[in-house]
Amino acid sequence: TAAGLGTYTSARGQGGAANDKLVVAVMGMGRGGALAQSFHGLPNVEVAMVCDVDRKRSDSAAKSLGPKVQSVTDFRRILDRPDIDILVIATCNHWHAPAAILGCAAGKHIYVEKPCSHNPHEGELLMQASRKHERLVQHGTQRRSWPKIVEGIRRLREEKVIGRVYRADCFYTNRRGSIGKGKAAAPPAHLDYDLWQGPAPRRPYRDNLLHYNWHWLWHWGNGELGNNGVHFLDVARWGMGVDYPTRVNYAGGRYRYDDDQETPDTSDVTLEFGEKGQISWRATSCSPFQSAESGTFVTFTGESGSMVIRNQGYVLYDGSGKEVEREDGPGGNDVHTGNLVDAIRKGSPLACDAETGHVSSLLCHLGNISHRVDRLMKCDPGAGGQIVGDQDAMGYWKRQYEPGWEPTV
Repeated sequence: TAAGLGTYTSARGQGGAANDKLVVAVMGMGRGGALAQSFHGLPNVEVAMVCDVDRKRSDSAAKSLGPKVQSVTDFRRILDRPDIDILVIATCNHWHAPAAILGCAAGKHIYVEKPCSHNPHEGELLMQASRKHERLVQHGTQRRSWPKIVEGIRRLREEKVIGRVYRADCFYTNRRGSIGKGKAAAPPAHLDYDLWQGPAPRRPYRDNLLHYNWHWLWHWGNGELGNNGVHFLDVARWGMGVDYPTRVNYAGGRYRYDDDQETPDTSDVTLEFGEKGQISWRATSCSPFQSAESGTFVTFTGESGSMVIRNQGYVLYDGSGKEVEREDGPGGNDVHTGNLVDAIRKGSPLACDAETGHVSSLLCHLGNISHRVDRLMKCDPGAGGQIVGDQDAMGYWKRQYEPGWEPTV
């Protein structure tokens, strides 16, 4: 492939969207398929390009969107087009920040799926790129835009509807199966495996890696905590009004199956925020049944009651546990993609900008690091959450890159 991430330039430079119509390109046509349809349905927004290193996926996505949509396998062709206003990144996690940084440098506004980074340092670089190139970066934690959840969080923080909030508990269950034990194989002819790896140091292809099981391998993914936990922790810290933690601990492991998965399937993560309180995330990814808590997203505990974020709204309980109010509303993708479009056109605030997305992603990274070093960690909120007195843990703050693919700002 051509030279890497740190050296790319584009004729578009730092220019913004000059026309009322906004032109979108989408990279990664798994989750990106739904995002492409969402942007496609917004007024005066055109999806012009779709990209996937799996040619079958990109061609299928282009066909579903209409005859004028161009299908490509190399995302750098998106960067070459000065008419593209928004780059949507829905790739594997190891590509999120590197592609977003390049997109900012090429003058594109960014919609990047969660987590916005594969490691803490990449999130720091993404914030720098957004500021340097004056590009908007919307993080794909879409509950930040769902109106009834926005209302619930406002009532927590501004109206103090349950008094001072000092704890948030997150619950997640799934029925994931085993990923098996893969075998070395030749990549399919329709897959550019070298470009799929991109910034990650090269490893041989295995037949159980794509298109989803990379989530459970540290080289490319961030486990369930980075995959789904980021949604939960984002809402939890939003409701509590906290950012960087003081202490982090992860208890859990891979218990359900004997297979290639490296990341835990059972988790109990605790993040402490000094006197501001505590967030917990409890997850079972391979449970054969759904618990009574499974419909609950986040439960906030306050001095005078509790609030449960559930489905697309919230439920309020008084101090005795009696339900006193229930609100529900719309969810989905359109309100969040539309928020980015409005921010570009009207200058209205982003629901989840680069810094907000980075902090929420960082909580997941810190939890995973605690698991990997197998101990409680102390963090410095004044230093961007960096881990204190633990060189082994700080060794996970950055990663090694394939030569020529190191992201730079």
